[in-house]
Amino acid sequence: MKAMILCAGRGERMRPLTDSTPKPLLRVGDKPLVQYHIERLVQAGVTEIVINHAWLGEQIEDSLGHGARFGARIQYSAEREALETAGGILKALPLLGDEPFLVVNGDVWCDYPFSRLLSAAPVAAHLVLVPNPEHHPDGDFALSEGGEVGLAGAHKYTFAGISVMHPALFAGLGAGKRSLAPLLRAAIEAGQVSGELYQGDWVDVGTPQRLEKLDRRMRKH
Repeated sequence: MKAMILCAGRGERMRPLTDSTPKPLLRVGDKPLVQYHIERLVQAGVTEIVINHAWLGEQIEDSLGHGARFGARIQYSAEREALETAGGILKALPLLGDEPFLVVNGDVWCDYPFSRLLSAAPVAAHLVLVPNPEHHPDGDFALSEGGEVGLAGAHKYTFAGISVMHPALFAGLGAGKRSLAPLLRAAIEAGQVSGELYQGDWVDVGTPQRLEKLDRRMRKH
C-alpha cells in the first residue's frame, strides 16, 4: 500500500510560525512534525510515500529529500496554490496508482499503528475516528457497531485525518480546488464508507498553543 501525507495547507491558524516555515516542518520534540508520520509508516511497512505541498514547499523537499534516510521513497506533488484535500489527492492520483492508499493529515500527531490499515479494502473510504477533543466537541461522523460510518447518530466522533481511500472516490472529477467533505458525505449516504474508533494518543496540532503543549510533552518524555 502507498501512502499520501497532506502537507499543502497554508497553516493560517499557526501564524506567525508558518510565515517562514511550512506547518509540517514545525518541530515537535527533536524532529519535524511530518517526520513522525514518515517513520511510523515505514515501521508499518509502507515505504512508498507521496507528499503534496504548496506554501514554502521547496523547504519540505529540501528537508526530507527522497526519503532514503528514513527507508522510504518519497515523491512530491507540487501545487501552485493549495488545492484543498480532495483537489490535492486528485492531482496526486497518478503517483498513487489504482489500488486503495493510506492518507494522513500532515498537521496531526498520533501513535496510531498504521499497520492496522494495510488490509483495508474499502468501497470508497475507511476512516479512523477518535473521541472528540475539547475544541471539536460535536464530532463529525457516527459509527455503527458494525463499523459503518454515518452522518447522523446519537453520538458522533471526530475524523482523525487518517484513512484509506479508494481511487474510485474521485472518479469523474475534474482537476482543481476541491473539498473532501462533500465526497465523503455522498459516499457515506451510499453506504460506501467504513470506519473504526481509535482511543490512543492523537493531537490536532492546529494552533501554536497545541503545538507548544505537545512539544513540551514530547521533550519531557
